[in-house]
Amino acid sequence: MAPFLLPSRPIESLDAYLATEVGGLGVARAQEIGPAATIAEVTASGLRGRGGGGFPTGRKWDGIASQPGRRYLVVNGAEGEPGTFKDRALLRANPYQLVEGLIIAAFAIGAEAAFVCLKQSFGREIERVTGAIQEMQAAGICRDCEVTVVAGPDEYLFGEEKAMLEVVEGKPPLPRQLPPYVHGLFATAPQTGWEGTPVGAPGDAPASNPTLVNNVETLSNVPHILARGADWFRSSGTAESPGTIVATVVGDVVAPDVGEVEMGATLRDVIDAVGSGLPAGRTVKAVFSGVANAVVTGDQLDVPLSYEGFAAIGSGMGSAGFIVHDDTSCMVNAAYVYSRFLAIESCGQCPPCKLGSGEITEHLQRLETGGGGDADNQGIGHWLQRVTDGNRCFLAVEEQQMVSSVLRAFPEEFAEHAELGRCPRPRPIPMPKIVDLADGAVTYDESFWRKRPDWTYEPG
Repeated sequence: MAPFLLPSRPIESLDAYLATEVGGLGVARAQEIGPAATIAEVTASGLRGRGGGGFPTGRKWDGIASQPGRRYLVVNGAEGEPGTFKDRALLRANPYQLVEGLIIAAFAIGAEAAFVCLKQSFGREIERVTGAIQEMQAAGICRDCEVTVVAGPDEYLFGEEKAMLEVVEGKPPLPRQLPPYVHGLFATAPQTGWEGTPVGAPGDAPASNPTLVNNVETLSNVPHILARGADWFRSSGTAESPGTIVATVVGDVVAPDVGEVEMGATLRDVIDAVGSGLPAGRTVKAVFSGVANAVVTGDQLDVPLSYEGFAAIGSGMGSAGFIVHDDTSCMVNAAYVYSRFLAIESCGQCPPCKLGSGEITEHLQRLETGGGGDADNQGIGHWLQRVTDGNRCFLAVEEQQMVSSVLRAFPEEFAEHAELGRCPRPRPIPMPKIVDLADGAVTYDESFWRKRPDWTYEPG
């Protein structure tokens, strides 16, 4: 299947979008067949969530649509996962397909209103999607639809769906206990969030307001599926992971980039096709799919780019943001950098997560910078068993899975650091939180090294 989510040139106007093969046809088809048949078509396509979890999209829609009461739709474009730039690339290239997908999803579940959540720092993307919404409303394509663009904070947890609902309601990005399909936006039913929530008027029945949260890439697929059919979408990819996926490849590659590839392609081929491979003489030592999954080692590069393929090697594809490390990289350093990211971004609602990830990071830093020893390796092991105690979001599990996998895959490097009292490969890696990616060059957020655990910053 040829790429369809990322056009060769950006689509700059609604007229240009409507002139494409599918522009406007998806929403017309949905309105023709009705909400139930629209959900059935998305279900038949096998589309899975592209935000990282890979949950079947049609099943998710059906679960929301089948519940009584008010319903809402939230589009997750926060994109906080290190090494990922695909949602911003999609919004820059064609925001109209996202807005059409949003309209279809809202129609299918009977949403009262929709919210598009982007980070406030994503100025270019906010401008593009806001303009697309306004154009489609003016053209009558988005009829009687209420869409709000929410400019949220830069914190990693803004992208966590339970925390995202808090931000939409004007609160900090601190995850709730209950998921959006149980306790959605503006709910008055009892909950256990960090902050109290006003109840309804006296005599009103408690309301949960089930809310659908879908990723930018997920909804960008929907107009194509409705316009071309489920069988067309299933004609590429694998049986369990059909279609294409937008992958980001950064790190020790020749030209970091974002590209649309068919599901089922090997990770090795994706690194070559999207990132132009490695410089001459270098080999892949490890690949991290963000910070949420186990490391993929250099001997596992033939893993197929699919949810089931990565699960088979004990990892996860995440949002297909791949950070490549060559054979000169230090894996203790890599574990330290990614652990520090998670420790800083932990919100503190669950003490074992905040304390444990911070302790693991300190042990890794001592091993990496000198002065560390076997006691640090033991301390890491101690906290890895406890960091997830009572967690209400996935961040602590990410810390546990990522650091544990590096320890298992590269035990000799941790032993070597303890024995030498220093790093034998002193080549610090950048914090792979992407600010921009264009023309084969990636810009990382250097200010993150000044970020404190309470989310304030040291003076720059």
